[in-house]
Amino acid sequence: MNFRTIGTVASIIGMLVTVSPAVAQTDTDALPAFTTEGFDVWLADFKKDAASKGISQPTLDVAFAKTQPIPKVIEYDRSQPEFKLTFEQYLQRVVPQSRIDEGRRKYVENRSIIDAAAKKYGVPGHYLTAFWGIETGFGRHTGGYSVIDSLATLAFEGRRAEYFRKELINALKILDAGHIAPEKMIGSWAGAMGQAQFMPSTFLSYAKDGNDDGKIDLWGAKEDVFASAANYLSTVGWKADERWGRKISIPADLDKSITGREIRKPIAEWQKLGVRMPNGANLPVADMDASVVIVNDGAGPAYMVYNNFHTIMHWNRSTYFAIAVGTLADAIAGR
Repeated sequence: MNFRTIGTVASIIGMLVTVSPAVAQTDTDALPAFTTEGFDVWLADFKKDAASKGISQPTLDVAFAKTQPIPKVIEYDRSQPEFKLTFEQYLQRVVPQSRIDEGRRKYVENRSIIDAAAKKYGVPGHYLTAFWGIETGFGRHTGGYSVIDSLATLAFEGRRAEYFRKELINALKILDAGHIAPEKMIGSWAGAMGQAQFMPSTFLSYAKDGNDDGKIDLWGAKEDVFASAANYLSTVGWKADERWGRKISIPADLDKSITGREIRKPIAEWQKLGVRMPNGANLPVADMDASVVIVNDGAGPAYMVYNNFHTIMHWNRSTYFAIAVGTLADAIAGR
């Protein structure tokens, strides 16, 4: 299992719409009640394993000085979405006018930092600002749980022990490298960290020292936050000269079997099939492949999406999330 974020506000709202394969749970009602019995024995064994993998004893001593399992984390992990949001409800919650207004202000306030990362990695600043806004409310909501304690709880519980055990080892590697102190390593209930909400494995693979101070601080150093987010997006396929997508109008008789993000056709071919701009105008002329995505279980509205839409979905595997990021980015840019 390899997913970048889990447990953020946007991710949880997204689960109410469409549960990502990475976080979908099944048969949780049949699971035994969570118990902390045996945690101390498990933790002692884990520490030995971590030491054998190169984690220093001082790091282990400090990181686990007060570690206790957190039942609330298991409650969140096992909880099932109880209702579905329509696309319109989701978009209103995630991209309200207040967030658009704040996004424009935050981009102006942090323009030199954001644009430096944009220039270096080829991801435009209005997109970086949109990710920042949707993931953590522009840095305000980064989680309230000890990453070490949360990951230890999830690894101990056992249902997805292998995944969370690896993430816990990775979190210890981050501490061992001196990037952050254990008491400041705070994140979501599932271990997503900082203003970019990176899981520890993503941190180790993609996080960057944007201010050249020798550490990577995704909690307090915005230079590091934007450099890391931009590096991730660039690495997984962002194309700097393309948009993410656009809202479109589709003919009533369009064959729905050719829609969906897995099917890509040249824009000119979609034009021949009757796809148009919302006002009825022709589609833009461009030598690009595109997919047609229809939300609300095919009831609409419809969007034509390009490569960068699929790249956004590497970040969070929710169609609604990807559209929300693109919508907010467009609004911040005044499109």
